[in-house]
Formats: sequence, structure tokens, C-alpha cells
Amino acid sequence: MTAYIVYESMFGNTAGLAEAVATGVATCLPVELVEVGDAPMIRDLQVELLIVGAPTHVFGLSRPRTRDEAVERAGQVISDGRLMRDWIDSRSALSLSVATFDTHVAPPIPGSAARTMARLLTRRGCTLVADPMSFHVGGTDGPVVYGELERATEWGASVARRVGLQPSPA
Repeated sequence: MTAYIVYESMFGNTAGLAEAVATGVATCLPVELVEVGDAPMIRDLQVELLIVGAPTHVFGLSRPRTRDEAVERAGQVISDGRLMRDWIDSRSALSLSVATFDTHVAPPIPGSAARTMARLLTRRGCTLVADPMSFHVGGTDGPVVYGELERATEWGASVARRVGLQPSPA
């Protein structure tokens, strides 16, 4: 069994949390971590578990306008190529076990990139193996709230254990 984690990150917070999730997954499964701009097309993945993560922007996934606003704020962002929503929207039927997470300003703002990704992926035929998860950052630019990296590592391990106990989607 193998796992693949794809993330979109503007200021580095989601990337850091994706690394923590990968650390947890690696306790149970071999895992590869990749930024969405460098990820192969989703329809080409041959894995038992796909985990996707992105920041919550204006109640959901980032859009070209919200990414442009992040660039204006920071001068540059980590994910400056393909958007997560475009990567997921491959128009292909998929049969993957998936889990989703997002970064969220604390206290939480409305909306969730994780729920949006879960909805898009299940519409394509994927099976959710965990409820969408939010990890908190201290503001738009971060930093990650104390304890969230550890929580992300624990969550990654629990998701990997779950997929090991479930039959693969047909």
C-alpha cells in the first residue's frame, strides 16, 4: 500500500502541515509528498490513499483572484502554478480512497477548503476515509497555531491506519 499527499500552500503553513501529515502517514505506509504544481494528473495516480490539503480562501478553495491577493500580500507564494481546484477537476472518474485537510484562520472563519475538496473528489467517485479536517493558523500569513503540527501528525497516522483496515474502492 502507498499514500500520496498533494498540497497547495501560499505562505508555507499548509506545506508545513502537509509535512506533518506525511510524518504521521509514514508510520504506517510509504508516502510521497508533492506540491500541487508538481503533481502528476490525478487520473494517473496509482495509490491506495490520496490526501489533499489546501488553505481556506474566501469560504473554500483558492481561485486566481485570491491567489493574486496572496501574492500582493507576500510578494510570492509557494504554490504559484496550478490551483488545487483545477488539479482535482480532471473530469475523470476516479476510484481512490481520499482524505482532505485545510488550514483555517483561528478563530475559524466560515467555509472550508477541506469540505470543498471532499465534495469535488466524492463527485468523481472517490471514497472518503476520514471526515475533512481543519488545522488552525494564527492569521492569514500564519504562523501555525501551537500544537497543530503534532495534531496533523496524529491525524495522518490515524488516516493511514484506517485505510489499512478498509477494502480498496472497486
